[in-house]
Amino acid sequence: MAKRVITTLEDDLDGTEASETVNFAIDGAEYEIDLNEAHANELREVLSKYAAVAQKTGGRGRPPARRTKSGGNDTKAIRAWAIEKGIPINARGRIQADVMEKYAAAH
Repeated sequence: MAKRVITTLEDDLDGTEASETVNFAIDGAEYEIDLNEAHANELREVLSKYAAVAQKTGGRGRPPARRTKSGGNDTKAIRAWAIEKGIPINARGRIQADVMEKYAAAH
């Protein structure tokens, strides 16, 4: 037995035949709306004014910056400071807590 399924999009604004589904997000909520070509262009035109000056946060952008386990401290700077002060420090690995405390107190 053969089946034929036809999906027809209806414009969510006026009930006419829609040509596409448009996705957008605002205030942390994502939306999807079926629109005819004229309404889709109108929506894009209105949003383009704001999108042109907005900062893109989603989509195919850069991955978010990773925080270091040292709480954001510059380990290279801490090691260099410790060596300059004659404080014994490992060249690699975790920086000892007492060295971190001394560095924080000095800065």
